[in-house]
Amino acid sequence: MLSDRAQLLLKTLIERYIADGDPVGSRTLSRHSGLELSPASIRNVMADLEEMGFIASPHTSAGRVPTARGYRFFVDTLLEVKPLDRTAIVHLEGQLEHESRERLVASASQLLSQLTAFAGVVVTPRRSEQAFRHLEFLRLSERRVLLIIVSRDGDVQNRILTPARDYSPAELVEASNFVNQHFAGMEFDRIRVRLQDELTQLKRDVSALMSAAIEVGSAAMARPEDLVVSGERNLLGIPDLSSDMNRLRDLFGMFERKTALMHLLESSARAQGVQIFIGGESGLSPLDECSVVAAPYEVDGEVVGTLGVIGPTRMAYERVIPIVDITAKLIGGALSQR
Repeated sequence: MLSDRAQLLLKTLIERYIADGDPVGSRTLSRHSGLELSPASIRNVMADLEEMGFIASPHTSAGRVPTARGYRFFVDTLLEVKPLDRTAIVHLEGQLEHESRERLVASASQLLSQLTAFAGVVVTPRRSEQAFRHLEFLRLSERRVLLIIVSRDGDVQNRILTPARDYSPAELVEASNFVNQHFAGMEFDRIRVRLQDELTQLKRDVSALMSAAIEVGSAAMARPEDLVVSGERNLLGIPDLSSDMNRLRDLFGMFERKTALMHLLESSARAQGVQIFIGGESGLSPLDECSVVAAPYEVDGEVVGTLGVIGPTRMAYERVIPIVDITAKLIGGALSQR
């Protein structure tokens, strides 16, 4: 347990270091802490904090800097987070693009990056259902048919079918009308089961085309989760990270591979609200000098994805946390309305 005096000095040190980026000395703490303590008394408290692992002394300076443990104590105990006001929330909501699920996710990632000047990341929503709103067959040429699938979310998927025989435009219209009349709004897996009975209403030689459409449509609508990253180049301009090119190379390699970062973000889906990984807490060595601020987002009460911000451990947590929190709520609300 830290005394109130030690907590205030630690809080002041971390706030000054986040603001200025320079190691903080006893004279600076004396000016900004509001405590009437002698420089000697402040140095004694600093020595205790250093011994407990909350701060460290760079070799090139007499001042101290926070450690990952110091940041963790600061975030969990000392941080004062102010929620965004209504005007700011309305502004954020207006920046999100709602044309499709893909555009919504991409704009959320870009918005997180722009607002924080770090990297914004969004794990795309899991597809719990493979449902479509409209389906259409178009003849391209002999034995080449374009299958157009419009999902319930408005996403459009195009696939080429190569049936065993040629179909006339009239036959393709008949097949399109049949599917839309009987199956619109259903998942392709359910359609596959019902199709065996319903196909008796169509000409026998259309059965092969319909079966191929169901298989291709099911694969098209069952896209796996992906990670959308925006603003990773922002990290190149942060001295805390760009001073070590090997570390930066590992960090960008992690962005390209995506898998490990997706697992980290998905682990936060089990948490309530915003979760913060500081330095080595992530378990990913490229993030040893970074912090990840992440939050799950929900559709109709069910967690379907996560999003967050990746930046240096020296970040303004009180500003980043509410941005991540409200963006998760906004994207969840937008998806629930689709």
